[in-house]
Amino acid sequence: MGFRSGKKSLAIAALSGGGLGLYGLAATGALSFDLGWGRTSRELGPQELTIAAPRAVVFDVVADPYLDRTPRAMAAKFQVLERGTDMVLAAHFTPLPGGLKATTVETVRFERPERISFRLARGPVPHVEETFELSEVNGEQTRLVYRGELAADLWVLGRLWGRAVARTWERTVASSLDGLRAEAERIATATTAR
Repeated sequence: MGFRSGKKSLAIAALSGGGLGLYGLAATGALSFDLGWGRTSRELGPQELTIAAPRAVVFDVVADPYLDRTPRAMAAKFQVLERGTDMVLAAHFTPLPGGLKATTVETVRFERPERISFRLARGPVPHVEETFELSEVNGEQTRLVYRGELAADLWVLGRLWGRAVARTWERTVASSLDGLRAEAERIATATTAR
């Protein structure tokens, strides 16, 4: 009886360890499942905010670190892998619980001055598309609307995984938007004070 229960315990431990290993690989973006079977999509956002800065300033705060030289302070958040005049391929880094770090690779397209689009090339799910739409409000403010779509495969399992990924994704976007607002408003205030 002890030998069988030992084998059972070993099998359960192996399956648990394998499951945790797969979770870690998928969560960090090191392993992507793009099977196309049972794909389900869900909306990301919308997240909307009004920024006390002109649209051109807001656009530049987002675009400059991608299209020009990336500041050293932003190196922990992303790395531009390939740079063009209006599009880049960038690796984005997101801290996860347990000391893990997710890496997503995305194309980022810039349509001055009203839109910035992101499209996932590699990550924890097979499909993500996002946009930042910028519109002027009274010439002194900008309304930014974030919207996106996230999709995962494997029916119910994919829906559950997609929900978990979307929670982290939307929190990360909200944090980025807070930083974007603060920086754009700081620049606008400094420019106005001159």
